[in-house]
Amino acid sequence: MDTLFRNSRRKLSQGLLFWREAGTEIPIIFLHGAWNDSSQWLSVMESLAENFHCFAPDLLGFGESENPNIHHSIDLQVECLAEFLEAVKLEKVYLVGHSLGGWIAASYVLKYPEKVNGMVLLAPEGVEIAGQQEYCQKMRQLLNYPPLIVKSLRSLTSFTKILGWHEKFIQELQSRQDLLRYPIACQLLFKRRQAEIEAELLQKRLYTIEVPVLILQGSQDTPNALAKSQVYAQLIPKVELKMIPHAGNDLPQSFAEDIAIDIREFVKENWA
Repeated sequence: MDTLFRNSRRKLSQGLLFWREAGTEIPIIFLHGAWNDSSQWLSVMESLAENFHCFAPDLLGFGESENPNIHHSIDLQVECLAEFLEAVKLEKVYLVGHSLGGWIAASYVLKYPEKVNGMVLLAPEGVEIAGQQEYCQKMRQLLNYPPLIVKSLRSLTSFTKILGWHEKFIQELQSRQDLLRYPIACQLLFKRRQAEIEAELLQKRLYTIEVPVLILQGSQDTPNALAKSQVYAQLIPKVELKMIPHAGNDLPQSFAEDIAIDIREFVKENWA
């Protein structure tokens, strides 16, 4: 069956928000990851639209949503989500969040618990793990290379090959280029003051989440992603952690049908 997707835009107080929508009945909100936009959920939504009303917004500053000249934060994204749900007249929903979207979803549940029936998190960000500050510092350094230095380093290819640094150097430059395609994700995860980022981390508050939660985690994802999912699973009271064999960090795209099945079963078990 061909799914009819509807694209919409709404001016909110934080900025213009774009979203994709399909289906009817039980509302599910899909929040994309740091290095994506709402299109990453299309295959999952297509599998669920026959039974569920699926909404996938581009987070503020991502995709086709506006990138206003304001200070971005997780709390700003939460308030944007709250205003969006009020604008489309959804009183109570299920939330599905991947990576950065998982951090926003969990933050929303903590602030508006009465508006959520349940939550599915895929490799969520938003908790502290060992070595995280060092990793963030490394990413800041990578992102803050002046363009002139990057250009100069590219001209030293022969030299880096001689020293055996070429492969690592090329990988880092490619990573930097990929990251810079999502400036708001870079800001939210790495480029804000460390104290501000730490103030929005959730490990000290997850024990207060009362809605049922399903965590889906690819078994072949990075050690950091695996560790963060474990923190969520250890601290949330009503939680199930399910490992997806052979899966990496792109669950919504590469394992869409499996994810759709897990979401469908979770919602049916926890329908309120």
